[in-house]
Amino acid sequence: MIDKIVASAREAVEPVADGMTVLIGGFGQVGTPNHLIEALCEKGVRDLVVVSNNAGTGTHGLARLMAEGRVRKVICSYPRSRGSVVLEELYREGRIELEIVPQGTLAERLRAAGAGIPAFYTPTAAGTLLAEGKETRIFGGRACVLEHALPGDVALIEAWEADRWGNLTFRKSGRNFNPVMAMAARLTIAQVHHVVPLGTLDPERIVTPGVFVDRVVHIPYGSPRLT
Repeated sequence: MIDKIVASAREAVEPVADGMTVLIGGFGQVGTPNHLIEALCEKGVRDLVVVSNNAGTGTHGLARLMAEGRVRKVICSYPRSRGSVVLEELYREGRIELEIVPQGTLAERLRAAGAGIPAFYTPTAAGTLLAEGKETRIFGGRACVLEHALPGDVALIEAWEADRWGNLTFRKSGRNFNPVMAMAARLTIAQVHHVVPLGTLDPERIVTPGVFVDRVVHIPYGSPRLT
């Protein structure tokens, strides 16, 4: 019997090891799997490369992971946002690497990884500092930059509902980067608000099929937010 439900966030992140590339879903504070990130902090892994749209806020979740010196490099679109003091301090002090990727390019690099596409050309960032050192070609009179797929060893994502097979639904803007990250990683761990019986999810509402999900942990809707 297939049952991907695990008992706790700590158990869910057990396979994560030093030096891995970790994809973390979310857009700002929406759809971010903070309970899984906090469990990763407790596990004590180090030298991580983190891929995320934002670079954490306050002192919890991703910000805590960075503050404790567990992240070697951050790949993101928005390194600075309200409350993103941890990354700014670490970067000024030369204690963390940063790669900035335009948001659409970040999403497509992740999607390409999930689809088995090794690289693609895009006009985004052509002629800017972000294109330095990258191959550029002309298509239809427009300069385009070669961008490589961005696979992860692990994806930490948040979803609205799951069944024991790992089929996932998302609620409104909580969808954001989570589905493409689920497809782009070798191991996908989902933090979900609701666990429902197998067969009760409308197939038309399933965004991420269970084939892309390895572990599911139930964090009931309304549980205290990690702040």
